[in-house]
Amino acid sequence: MKIKIGTRGSKLALWQAYYVEEKLKAKGIETAIVIIETKGDKILDRSLSKIGSKGVFTEELEDQLRSGAIDIAVHSAKDLQSELAADLEIIAFTEREQTDDVLLSYNKGLSLQSGQTFVVGTSSTRRVAMLRHYYPHIKIVDMRGNLQTRLRKLEENQCDALLLAYAGVHRMHYNDLIVEHLPSAEFVSPVGQGCVAIEAAKSLSEEKKLMIRILINDAQTEKCLLAERAYLKKLQGGCSIPSFGRATLEENPNGGLHLKMTAGLISLDGQKLIKVIEEDAIDDPEALGVKIAENVLANGGTEILKGIRENLGN
Repeated sequence: MKIKIGTRGSKLALWQAYYVEEKLKAKGIETAIVIIETKGDKILDRSLSKIGSKGVFTEELEDQLRSGAIDIAVHSAKDLQSELAADLEIIAFTEREQTDDVLLSYNKGLSLQSGQTFVVGTSSTRRVAMLRHYYPHIKIVDMRGNLQTRLRKLEENQCDALLLAYAGVHRMHYNDLIVEHLPSAEFVSPVGQGCVAIEAAKSLSEEKKLMIRILINDAQTEKCLLAERAYLKKLQGGCSIPSFGRATLEENPNGGLHLKMTAGLISLDGQKLIKVIEEDAIDDPEALGVKIAENVLANGGTEILKGIRENLGN
């Protein structure tokens, strides 16, 4: 059996692909890495919200899944749209990395909580909105490109600091540049952050699907991601929507585990923030995600989404 693994060509995307490849090779599975350039990789002079919120980093990979040129596509789960085409499916989620956001800088004295005004680079609408809400003294510049490109821009003093996901920073071995871990109670991560998702065409052989799932899928992470993705699907959200959602497995007092999820929405200007926390059994994670989304929408989320989409022209 040979598994053809499709991936974007950035160093971080390749790390993810090699990570999956190593798990397969460890069990004697032959593999091949196929690098595919996506729209999100090609268009770097516009913010993600202006390009379009769906399929920015996935569309070309999905085309290759359909053609059979690749067997699986390896994605950062946060880049994978919440609603897949009818002929595609996610067959595995890897064990999740730490989900928080971090501030990177060559100036070790910088801190968002210091009250000092400085320039932060980010391309995330969620991070921009949260900075405006919690740290309005901070100046923000749009910062597109892969991690190495952003670090080069940081070196060129295009900003004083970068706001990024810990998972990517850690995987690329830039921990020494972290000057602050943002409090996760405030900066709740977006759906899927820290996890790698494996996508396949439904037409892929059941033998390959089962083998990949057995070797790759982390059952506990899957429960959390199913809840998060159901939440985002109900919102009809994408890269341009400053939503957040993080599910965790918590211990019950009498043993066993249950799901706890924190999720919400924030307006682009940071003025309105809705945050909901719910807990439920782990046997129906999608139901928990939908329940939270309905709660968010009923408590002002519908109005926030309308304002966001009018602003972005979506």
